[in-house]
Amino acid sequence: MRKLINLSITLFLITIVLFSQTPNTLTQKEKNEGWILLFDGVSTNGWTTTRGQPVPPGGWEVINGCINTVIRDKGGDIITENEYSDFELSVDFNITPGCNSGVKYFFTTYENGGNLGCEYQILDDILGEDKKQANHLCGSFYDVLPPDESKKKVNPPGEWNTLGVVAKGKSVEHWLNGVKILEFIRGDKVYTDAVALSKFSKTVPAFGMVEKGHVLLQYHGGLVSFRNIKIKII
Repeated sequence: MRKLINLSITLFLITIVLFSQTPNTLTQKEKNEGWILLFDGVSTNGWTTTRGQPVPPGGWEVINGCINTVIRDKGGDIITENEYSDFELSVDFNITPGCNSGVKYFFTTYENGGNLGCEYQILDDILGEDKKQANHLCGSFYDVLPPDESKKKVNPPGEWNTLGVVAKGKSVEHWLNGVKILEFIRGDKVYTDAVALSKFSKTVPAFGMVEKGHVLLQYHGGLVSFRNIKIKII
């Protein structure tokens, strides 16, 4: 009996290994649903600096299927070559203690305000310096709207988390590890009032009201790794 149990456990573990999805790949189901990989796991192909230039060596590095920030002077944010409007975005991230980073969407150049995007905040809520405001915590719409802390379950630094952003028309949702932690309607009163209290109150057009933009990985001085960056047009 003991041998049978041990054999069953072994077969179970082998099954997990065999059927675990390889990072930076799409299942056939995902392909059928229209998902597209934004990161191939081996290069920065498909990404540029915010000025549209090739990603310079030194600031970001691709190692073991992850794209990582490097603490050097030549970092800088990087963006997708393409712009997106209605989409579902999924990104795995892993941070070091105290890290502050983010993933932005609808990133574009404003008539007044410069290059901006709506930011899904990535933060170590325990050791991060920027933890004093609810709308600066992990999963927030940075400086505008806070996540629902009662629903949020974030894995600690050193472990992987998966963020999600769903944007359809003016409706936006933030997800973390499969749970929706924030939803808002761009342009309604709650949104407009929150933007008016933020650092983005003077932008033209109104902040976050653009129709499309790039996806951005933020270089903010913290060590963070990204993988399984994928998007689906909806």
